[in-house]
Amino acid sequence: MTEEKMRFEAEVSRLLDIVVHSLYSNKDIFLRELISNASDACDKLRYEAIANPDLLEGDSEFKVRLLTDNVRHVLTIIDNGIGMNRDDLVANLGTIANSGTAKFVEALSKSDNAKNVDLIGQFGVGFYSAFMVADKVEVVTKKAGDSQAWKWASDGKGEYTIAEADMEGHGTQITLHLNDDSKDFTEEFRLRHIVKTYSDHIGIPVILMKGDGQDETLNEASALWTRPKSDITDEQYQEFYKHNSHAFDDPWKTIHYQAEGAIEYTGLLYIPTMRPFDLYDPARKGHLKLYVRKVFITEGADELLPPWLRFVSGVVDSQDLPLNISREMLQHNPVLTKIKNGLTKKLLSELESSATKDADGFAKFWEAFGSVVKEGLYEDYTNRDRILKLARFRSTGVDGWTSLADYVVRMKEGQKAIYYISGEDVAALKRSPQLEGFAAKGVEVLLFTDPVDEFWLQSIPSFDEKDFKSVTRGGADLNEVKAEDKAEADADDKKDDAAKDASLDILIAAIKIALGEGVKDVRESDRLTSSACCLIADETGMDLRMERLMKQHNRVDDISPRILEINPKHSLIKKLSDLAATDAKAAILHDAAFLLLDQARILEGEALPDPVAFARRLDLVMEKGLGA
Repeated sequence: MTEEKMRFEAEVSRLLDIVVHSLYSNKDIFLRELISNASDACDKLRYEAIANPDLLEGDSEFKVRLLTDNVRHVLTIIDNGIGMNRDDLVANLGTIANSGTAKFVEALSKSDNAKNVDLIGQFGVGFYSAFMVADKVEVVTKKAGDSQAWKWASDGKGEYTIAEADMEGHGTQITLHLNDDSKDFTEEFRLRHIVKTYSDHIGIPVILMKGDGQDETLNEASALWTRPKSDITDEQYQEFYKHNSHAFDDPWKTIHYQAEGAIEYTGLLYIPTMRPFDLYDPARKGHLKLYVRKVFITEGADELLPPWLRFVSGVVDSQDLPLNISREMLQHNPVLTKIKNGLTKKLLSELESSATKDADGFAKFWEAFGSVVKEGLYEDYTNRDRILKLARFRSTGVDGWTSLADYVVRMKEGQKAIYYISGEDVAALKRSPQLEGFAAKGVEVLLFTDPVDEFWLQSIPSFDEKDFKSVTRGGADLNEVKAEDKAEADADDKKDDAAKDASLDILIAAIKIALGEGVKDVRESDRLTSSACCLIADETGMDLRMERLMKQHNRVDDISPRILEINPKHSLIKKLSDLAATDAKAAILHDAAFLLLDQARILEGEALPDPVAFARRLDLVMEKGLGA
């Protein structure tokens, strides 16, 4: 077969330019990435060989070898892992294999160097770091079980070639032709230091090949999770996390323990600091790997952790599962169910401890992963109560995050419910007119901004015997809340004359006639203090935001008519009441009714059904106000 010349996917070309010119501040990282890839390839072959031992072809001692040439300034990394065929080369080295999106490269382009380092590891593209130190990269590889080897070569400037090649055995050989600034990567002491620093945790030997035949193993070459905790440094734990998760941040929590008893397994679990880019991708599998007696079985198995803990990475090594377990068997294995329950309880205990002992650290964790953890409130009935106690929310009463237990402690005398309002943005919610009456009474309101909040509320109606109640529904019962001071109490007892004025009833009737079926009802408001009007749902109806979400997902045909509440103390409403008392059929009342409704819709962030009519009515009212 003749040599094929191909161009990189557009995103890869941009990525290579970023990698070479601005990505890494520490060039040593490239060797860590290539050794990690080699280790993964060996793990994959070890698993495949369980069902097909012939794949090993007598070469069952997995290892990574480093070969240097100080004269030609060449460094070669060789593994005897699963290898690649032609299609694998195109998919893995010609495209962004598992990240696959221009969005990723766009994020890299707009970030500073420090953030770039955090980003790249989350997309599994560490191979491209080789071009940071090499003018040319050559990959010769043969997939286990295949007879044909392949050679891939590129200078990282937009094109690569693929051709047939000769190779003994299976695996991958990556040859780096080092650039002038990176020739010292052939020096033994430099390689020894890098491997010991970044790859000591690798469970297979990393061997430095020497010309005198005295080859040297540079790493510990034993699975990290099998060692005693006392023998493992923080740096080794961190490097294993980065290797296992393909991440560049440091973990927030490291949990290493051994479960003993009826079921025995070792867990090395990591809770990250940074949120992965694909956290909400339905196809995300995560980076929790299952081993059976140190033999890699699978990665990202849903059977190991519930979906609401999908950000957790690490290793679980079982002594009780059969070595030849299949994917189908995983889904129905009672041992794995017990391991899953044990891992979940362990993680919950760790989070509960952190919430108590490290409030600031837990707040940062919740900022990154709280919206995912809350999925467990409607998915995980067994652990629902524990998750609810862990949950943190924004609130009108305090800065930062608050727990439900702390909210209940701060509840006002006479307050019977936990009030909340939901929307897209905390700042916008704080400006909502629905909060005015609650603020005047000193009643704290929780601010729900995650879409998941609307769903768990359907299955959890209360906390600590206090019902959750949306402020966008009727029945707020603010009159039962004791006022904060005597002046306010007097103001509450002494109702404004406008509220008692019969002219308000005439105005309400006129607005109802004008709006017709556009609203469910028009009523006087006890929740508004400075705004003229707002929209609410009926007490038994669906929350405003929930209904919008349902419509966006085609779960309801249209938004149901709302209740329009008007503030009898507002100067505009007073003027309209006086006008209604004089002439209930005045044309301006008809336009004013629709303007009030549209104003309330705008405050709710809803699209106007007829913007042209809104603009026309607004023009007319402004003209009359200006005496035109």
